[in-house]
Amino acid sequence: MRAKFFKSGDLEGLKARITFVRISFCLLLALIVLRLWELQIINYDKYKSLSENNRIRNVIVNGPRGIIYDRHKAVIVTNRPSFNLTLTPEDVQDLKFILSLCQNRLDLTPAEIEKKIKFSYLEKDIILKRDIAHADLAFIEEHKLDLPGIGLQIEPLRNYIYGPLASHVVGYVGEINEKQLQVHKNSHTSFYRLGDLTGQYGLEKELEGFLRGNKGERLVEVDSLGRELKLLKKEVLRPSNNLVLTIDLELQRFIEDVFKDKSGAVVVLNPNNGEVLALVSHPAFDPNLFSGGISQQNWVNLISNRTKPLQNRVIQGQYSPGSVFKIIIATAGLESGVITPATRFYCPGYFPFGGRAFQCWRERGHGSVDIHKALVESCNVFFYNVGARLGIDRIAKYASLYGLGNPVGIGLTNEKGGIVPSNIWKKEVLGQKWYPGETISVSIGQGYISVTPLQLATMISAVANGGKVYKPLLVKRIESPDGRIIKEFNPQLIRTISLQPSTLAIIRKGLWGVVNAPGGTGSKAQAPGIEAAGKTGTAQIVGLSKGGGEKGPEHLKTHAWFVAFAPVDHPQIAMAILAEHSGKGGAAAAPFAGKVIEFYFKPRVIPATQVEAKRE
Repeated sequence: MRAKFFKSGDLEGLKARITFVRISFCLLLALIVLRLWELQIINYDKYKSLSENNRIRNVIVNGPRGIIYDRHKAVIVTNRPSFNLTLTPEDVQDLKFILSLCQNRLDLTPAEIEKKIKFSYLEKDIILKRDIAHADLAFIEEHKLDLPGIGLQIEPLRNYIYGPLASHVVGYVGEINEKQLQVHKNSHTSFYRLGDLTGQYGLEKELEGFLRGNKGERLVEVDSLGRELKLLKKEVLRPSNNLVLTIDLELQRFIEDVFKDKSGAVVVLNPNNGEVLALVSHPAFDPNLFSGGISQQNWVNLISNRTKPLQNRVIQGQYSPGSVFKIIIATAGLESGVITPATRFYCPGYFPFGGRAFQCWRERGHGSVDIHKALVESCNVFFYNVGARLGIDRIAKYASLYGLGNPVGIGLTNEKGGIVPSNIWKKEVLGQKWYPGETISVSIGQGYISVTPLQLATMISAVANGGKVYKPLLVKRIESPDGRIIKEFNPQLIRTISLQPSTLAIIRKGLWGVVNAPGGTGSKAQAPGIEAAGKTGTAQIVGLSKGGGEKGPEHLKTHAWFVAFAPVDHPQIAMAILAEHSGKGGAAAAPFAGKVIEFYFKPRVIPATQVEAKRE
């Protein structure tokens, strides 16, 4: 007799449980089938796209910036290939290890990397470091299997061929910052991304829209670690536009070489159209320091340097013009009828005015002086007399006509306007009345008057060309890569000063005598075979009683000025030279003018078209 293992009630319960499991299994299977149906049939396109996004990536490629040439098509700025270290956050498996590696190998602190990640969280690829060294490049390549998320990117990097040469003209590039990026977003310009290079100073900044590299795309297949396996598609990058400057590279190089031991500025213009042939601010800086991202140490060195290499002295330095300002006083005196060519004043070596004796630079005096002798020998007493008779407001009128008191408009950021004092100026700025004794100081370019070297170059150009004040030009044209003219920059006449021909003739003759006549203060500016005209200037930093002058401490010594044009009869160049803390203008600045004039007019072989540097 077989034993009963289950009671009838237990058997029925077991059957019920088996049925429940079967039904549950069927339902689960049905759900799986339905999910597979959804994934593979209904949402096939969606998930295929997501899958391919993990396998296929769009890589943004930055094209090279436009080339910058001098007026003869000699290359000043071009591009070179460089390797960037990049981070793709979605591929990173061990961020802590990567932070440690970057700190030990690449001199990047974890804080710097985390900041880049924070500010670039929407970007697929974050540039950790530009232009990495060959040793680091080799290390990354050797260990790339151990560094998921770390990659290398080839990018054209700015190459300033001559380093500091013309650095205050061409400027530099750097990574776009958050504030700049927001400005572009607000103006609906979506061209830039965080980490992009953009012009930050000089013409690189002012003409960014023409120079910036065009963007392209690479479609690549990657593996599970984000490493590129295959190039699927590459967009051909369209080259950028190029700049042709007015700068004469050889002249610029010559001036920077002879001026290398000085702090100051030299600017050379074509007086007939305002083209800038050379613009030298010394000391300068090397723009290549900024191309790949300037290091903290290099930045600190630049901004803490007491010689201020980042200051463009040509347009930002504001100095007393010294005796160069006597050209303005002479113009105002002749035009207003205060003096004539026959007017004479006696110079005993001082000028008594308001209970004070204002000194002439020659202690024994110049004797009886007319306008010609006063310009040639730079007699202070003559111009004290003229200034006192003119008054400050008439002086200010003619100074303004020559372009002083306002930025000239060269097209570079932060150009200063200097100061042309007047009764109204002092009342509005200082809340004080003007005193006649202050006019005496201004009459020889001291006191409240201040100018930039560019303003004085513009002024002497107007004397050379008959009274035309031109806006200085730095760029001749913008060209397409195939040489088509995109934009041409024509001379811009600001104003023509209405001067009597006799006034200009008297002043020009006097300036000729400064360089060529016996007793001329600028005789050291003479150049073989070329007759030049010019004016010396010596600008005090502080009064003699406070240790100023030519023999005081270095930082209190006078600034030396010289302005000139040549040849006298048919001027082709005009210039202003400022040598800081160098003594007298005739001894310290005039010799530089002579060298510049001699170099410019000596025969030079300049090919019609220079060999263009190959765009990388």
